[in-house]
Amino acid sequence: MTSNSEIAHHLYELARLATLAEGSSNAFRVRAYETAARSVDGASEPVSEMTEAELTALRGVGKSTASKIRELVETGSIARLEELRAQFPPGFVSLTRVPGVGPKTAVRLRDELGIKDVDDLRAAIERHDLRDLPGMGEKTEDNIRAAIELLGVGGKENRTPIIEAIRVARDVCEAIERVPGVESAEPMGSLRRFRDTIGDIDIIAVSTGDPEAVMRRFVELPIVRDIVGYGARKSAIVGAMGIQIDLRVVEPVQFGSAAVYFTGSKAHNIRLRQMALDRGWTLNEYALSEIGTGRVVASQTEADVYAALGLPWIPPEIREDDGEIEAALAGELPIFASERDLKGDLHVHTDLSGDGHVPLGEMIEALAARGYRYAAITDHGENLTINGAPREQLMSQRKAIARLRPRFPDLTILHGCELNIGRDGSIDYDAEFLAGFDFGVASVHSHFGLSIDEQTARVISAMRNPAVNVIGHLTGRRIGKRPGIDLNLDAVLEVAADTGCAIEINCHLDRLDAPSEVLRRAMEHGGVVFAISTDSHRVSELANTANGIRLARRGWIDRSRVVNTWPRKRFLNWVAKKRSAA
Repeated sequence: MTSNSEIAHHLYELARLATLAEGSSNAFRVRAYETAARSVDGASEPVSEMTEAELTALRGVGKSTASKIRELVETGSIARLEELRAQFPPGFVSLTRVPGVGPKTAVRLRDELGIKDVDDLRAAIERHDLRDLPGMGEKTEDNIRAAIELLGVGGKENRTPIIEAIRVARDVCEAIERVPGVESAEPMGSLRRFRDTIGDIDIIAVSTGDPEAVMRRFVELPIVRDIVGYGARKSAIVGAMGIQIDLRVVEPVQFGSAAVYFTGSKAHNIRLRQMALDRGWTLNEYALSEIGTGRVVASQTEADVYAALGLPWIPPEIREDDGEIEAALAGELPIFASERDLKGDLHVHTDLSGDGHVPLGEMIEALAARGYRYAAITDHGENLTINGAPREQLMSQRKAIARLRPRFPDLTILHGCELNIGRDGSIDYDAEFLAGFDFGVASVHSHFGLSIDEQTARVISAMRNPAVNVIGHLTGRRIGKRPGIDLNLDAVLEVAADTGCAIEINCHLDRLDAPSEVLRRAMEHGGVVFAISTDSHRVSELANTANGIRLARRGWIDRSRVVNTWPRKRFLNWVAKKRSAA
């Protein structure tokens, strides 16, 4: 049976390639594919079992899309998608990940300069070919060159944004887990370490059955574009978007050692192997065992392997040989937060925001259902022209929240706003109107090209404003699409500590902002606090807290410094103290 996520993956790919084929001439069709993909991905019933008539009842699924879904379920492919794949190979698609090279420009570069991938683009830039094209010029050429380097696209180390890699890995794991005898299938490597971008996807399947049956299913998946290698317990394929996926099948007793071996960075694993050698042991994907006798010391669980080496279990996200082994040996690893520790969500949108999709009452019900003790409704302020809410609508929302509060006595509902940080550091609304809110998140949404001094000054100005409790998605980056703004991080962290303004850990996979390296620096700067917030625009996105927890671990954030793990009274005192600051 084709899973909902597999179907959604094909629709997302169809949308991406249709954008290349049709440009802006048929934006409606592209949006329809994307909407249908989200609907399929979030459907509670197996979409593969629905008739075409039943499919059209799903939001965004018209007759044409329904027909394509049935075609995929019945034949394993979509003819139109196969045509587009042939027309736009993965290398060409990677061009569109470079800021400044949209679908229309990518096609133009191919047709006029013969550019077929990022390597070709890089070579053309070195020859100064782009600046001679009408409408481009030297500045555009320089911007594209910088974007290629910043985002790490193209070449031998071409990397896939985590939001795409997770979707692909999930589809593969779900398909493998349906093979008889397979107990589990999980991604490893840089994806399990929660890196922003992923090279190859490594997957381990635990099976008590026939490993060849697992491999046959793997190489027959609809996403397969090429088979790189095939073996009884190890195979590799290239997926539809050009990412390589390696699958290994292990026995249940081998899972711990395999997970350790295939999760840690090369440097982390070298350290572990040396610790094993110091004890007369060897560590590989099969076991931690004695060199002379082959006796297995540990293999079944990761905790067993680490314990045998004299270490506590080290979370996957920090297995980079960046001080984690020393901290573990000294008993100085942070106490990391879990989803159970979160007592509230502090960045949530409703349909009052132009990009929101959920009525106020429905969103508050969903927040209460998660057992939260407090939550902040933070629709966009009016300075965000496209999606912002004027003050009259926010005043109406404030009254609606007041009417809803008695229905949710266990949930403190804060009426907040996501304020836009202007070029000069100003935010939406006057001081008197801002004082009427219970909470404020301030974020950069524009002017990404300012100098480091200008960006630093505007963020610091917002931090010092009493109406701002949290700086949302600090750098404004979009992974694989837009680099973050340049900041004097030490200056920003100094003001954050001084004012008590929290740094957001944004849970959206296309943001994961502030980045882990920034969080690590901030954690080392005493006094800085953090808020793990989902920035939800849909109810389903409230579950993205799992991403924020993983990002916080990767940034070495101690639970004690996450404001929305605090008891309600302490949290509300922190909110009030910031807002009362002169």
